[in-house]
Amino acid sequence: MIRANRSPALAHLIVDEQGFGWLPEEDFVGHFASDVDPKAARVLCAVQQGLSMSTFEDVMGTPAWKSFPSSYLVATNDEALPPDAQRMFAKRMGARTVEVPSSHLAMVSHPNDVVALIESAVAAVDDDREARASVATTR
Repeated sequence: MIRANRSPALAHLIVDEQGFGWLPEEDFVGHFASDVDPKAARVLCAVQQGLSMSTFEDVMGTPAWKSFPSSYLVATNDEALPPDAQRMFAKRMGARTVEVPSSHLAMVSHPNDVVALIESAVAAVDDDREARASVATTR
């Protein structure tokens, strides 16, 4: 899947002999973390952890989003995972969606937006829990 039509951030992905993928510094800084301070992006590149390429083929169990309220942050300037794909995933999940003009590393370049999304997701779970408790006590 990842080999065909690679996005700009993954165009020069290096896969090592153990099957882990690594981004070269130029692609990491210029595409993967394009809106992060370049010095910070180089540090993040230097400490990146390889991603097992089997991740893209592994079969998972039932996803949590099928049972819980879900939220999704679409990074509209993401050059690793196309924003339209992110929107499709969010729609399939029935997720409340927030969009930010970010690279793939929104948690670094837009931390306040990420925190706000997490806080609203927690509030949604709390509201869902209260609604379920209210229904249970009226039975």
